[in-house]
Amino acid sequence: MLKNEVCLTNDEKQKLISMANEIRIDILKMVYNAKSGHIGGAFSSVELLLTLFSKSLNHKKKNDVDFFYRDRFILSKGHASALYYAILVQFGYLKKEELLTFRQLGSKLQGHPSKKFLDCIEISTGSLGQGLSIANGVALGLKLDKNESSKVFVLLGDGELQEGSVWESIMSASHNKLNNIIAIVDKNNLQIDGKTDDVMSLSNLSQKFESFNWNVYEINGHNYDQIYQAYEKAKLSKEKPTCIIANTQKGYGVSFMNGNKDWHGKAPNVDEYNKAVEELR
Repeated sequence: MLKNEVCLTNDEKQKLISMANEIRIDILKMVYNAKSGHIGGAFSSVELLLTLFSKSLNHKKKNDVDFFYRDRFILSKGHASALYYAILVQFGYLKKEELLTFRQLGSKLQGHPSKKFLDCIEISTGSLGQGLSIANGVALGLKLDKNESSKVFVLLGDGELQEGSVWESIMSASHNKLNNIIAIVDKNNLQIDGKTDDVMSLSNLSQKFESFNWNVYEINGHNYDQIYQAYEKAKLSKEKPTCIIANTQKGYGVSFMNGNKDWHGKAPNVDEYNKAVEELR
């Protein structure tokens, strides 16, 4: 756990709470309109991504003069694309009306983020287990370019950590002393087939990452102060990559979705949609 070294003001937190509710409603609208998508793992990561883009990620647009020195973000759990698109709207990279084209034929907003359609993202993602490998390559490239200021943030799902390629990447990041890598694990303990512990137990993740010589911070992934503190501390690492293990709840924010694996990848019907929106308003 982290000491309360940096905290957000009450006004900042209230603004984030309001934005988080709006983002969750946008996610619901997208998935409801498309009749497909992934709500559970998108909802569990809202606070993580919102705090990152609001407070800790140095994100830039391509016409900014210091674009090269931006931080990079990679959504390894690409099925949470609805969340990513809603975030991009909040920070001026997409227009709000584009969200209702989600998962439509020819839309820029495909089921998984695609660089072919969106030049404001770093990389196409969706094949689970690949995001951290890509992040390692980006981080190595930044070091070769003598760019010491940019960080590479990558959001992974806990079920995704059952992929062996992730652990090769974890080993590689440590071996190459990629202190510019910050991995965020959305540990909501559920995947499409049920509990992660039942499908393939991850056991003690903190000990696993530490044994690979990573810095590790374990936090409440819905607590804005803890999230912000972890990000800011991770950015100060001198020699090691950092993993932030965020304990979250799948479907967080809506009572009947919270902690329910059935909401991993299905769309709500009209009654469920209306009830969920009502809870978030």
